[in-house]
Amino acid sequence: MKTFDFVIIGGGSAGCVLADKLSASGEHSVCLLEAGKADKNWLIHLPIGIIALLQSRTLNWQFNSHQEDTLNKREIFTPRGKTLGGSSSINAMLYVRGQKQDYDHWHSLGNPGWSFDEVLPYFKALEHQERGADDFHGVDGALNVADSVSKPAINQDFIEAAITAGFPENNDFNGASQEGIGYYQVTQKNGLRHSAAKAFLTPNLHRSNLTVITQTQVEKVVIENGIATGVIFKHRGKIEQLTARREVIVSAGAINSPQILMLSGIGPKTELAKHDIELVQALEGVGKNLQDHVDVLTVAQHKRTELLAYRPKAIWWGTKEALKFITKRAGLLTTVIAETGGFIKSEPTLSEPDLQLHFVPAAMDDHGRNHKLLCTYGISLHVCLLRPQSRGTVTLNSNKISQHPRIQLNMLDHQDDIDTMIKGVKIAKKILSSPPLSSTHIKYIFPDEHCSTDQEIHQFLKEKCNTIYHPVGTCKMGQDELSVVDEQLKVRGIKQLRVVDASIMPTLISGNTNAPTMMIAAKAADLILAEHNLSLANAN
Repeated sequence: MKTFDFVIIGGGSAGCVLADKLSASGEHSVCLLEAGKADKNWLIHLPIGIIALLQSRTLNWQFNSHQEDTLNKREIFTPRGKTLGGSSSINAMLYVRGQKQDYDHWHSLGNPGWSFDEVLPYFKALEHQERGADDFHGVDGALNVADSVSKPAINQDFIEAAITAGFPENNDFNGASQEGIGYYQVTQKNGLRHSAAKAFLTPNLHRSNLTVITQTQVEKVVIENGIATGVIFKHRGKIEQLTARREVIVSAGAINSPQILMLSGIGPKTELAKHDIELVQALEGVGKNLQDHVDVLTVAQHKRTELLAYRPKAIWWGTKEALKFITKRAGLLTTVIAETGGFIKSEPTLSEPDLQLHFVPAAMDDHGRNHKLLCTYGISLHVCLLRPQSRGTVTLNSNKISQHPRIQLNMLDHQDDIDTMIKGVKIAKKILSSPPLSSTHIKYIFPDEHCSTDQEIHQFLKEKCNTIYHPVGTCKMGQDELSVVDEQLKVRGIKQLRVVDASIMPTLISGNTNAPTMMIAAKAADLILAEHNLSLANAN
């Protein structure tokens, strides 16, 4: 087949949900195009495989930002999934929705239908919550949401230390209140990763109206007289074209979606002209408004040996833990590395948490790529800024899809972000210095004991801040001059073209972005089907 009702560009978290929902009735033909391979690698499905997946050159786009002036000219590693399931196939599997206020803010920006009360039903409908149903959770969805079955003793020490430091405990970050410290829930099933592909795509590959083509890189959307009519792509060395009778849906993520739009002639005039791309539709917001959660690690040596480390006792402990997987589908092989953490306020007077914590039972640095540091028994605490004011961009390096886009994160470009992260580092050190962690805590690796003034901590931030892998906003939904899509996720000025992924978020949600991205796709599928089913009914 060369003609389909719907052509979806990108088989990531959003694309998998869309493929399921749009093909479910059997009335519409759907083609899903994915640049990466099928999700058959065992590293994807075994949770601890995340350590290797971050470094994979076949399952990960391995993006790096341009040199960041705000971060001592460093290039910031920005991994994204390149396989069916997208980043849900390589991420830490944490199931987090964000705060009610995040979605109500979207609504207030001129996006009717996107308030928390309106999106909550989609979250509930997508999930099978192993704890059971309640006002905030559903049990009839395809995505399995479970409690972690990897619980090293050090994790409980962290929770108790945080409580000692003055923070409340919380056993459900997706319930009535997000604030507090505890265990994250994870997208796992029977101790294995439950990605968007496993939940929404793989079970439906038998559908005759669903076609999935992997290792396919879309070069551009075909636009004729202001209407998206198909796509041009390269597959097995050949240039091919598909026709979309009803819609083309771009779901390639916050980095690749703006790149594809620009290569198709949709974007800022000056950017397209710079790369000799014919202007089809001027939209200044394409690639603008990039937001990501800036994150920094506080790392300390530790006396415990039941940790992730290249040390004899740790390896022996890990070997015994591996046996739990064989017998109970539990233990270290099911780890998401950061099972515990939480959401806290940098100041008690705030109405909602503005920092997120992820605790790691290892001496972690440079996304786990500093193997020398992993030879040390240690613990690490991520501090992540939930609602950054800094904004970056995604632009082009050339007019070729084969060349990565130019990413400029501009982290810590706003003084408010710097001030809040300085407070966050002080809080992290307070927690790691509280009992019971402090009883087996030897000394800080970084920042060192002498890093205490705001100026010193700011310098530490410039040296060590990174992304925690939540880019959004580059094709934002809204009504202002930088908006790329409307509240129906339709690209402004082009018919039969939508963007459906994390790039449409006008502002970053307060937490991990995978669950919200799947919610966006489920809601978009309803909008699409309502429009086209009505059209079919009227035609008949």
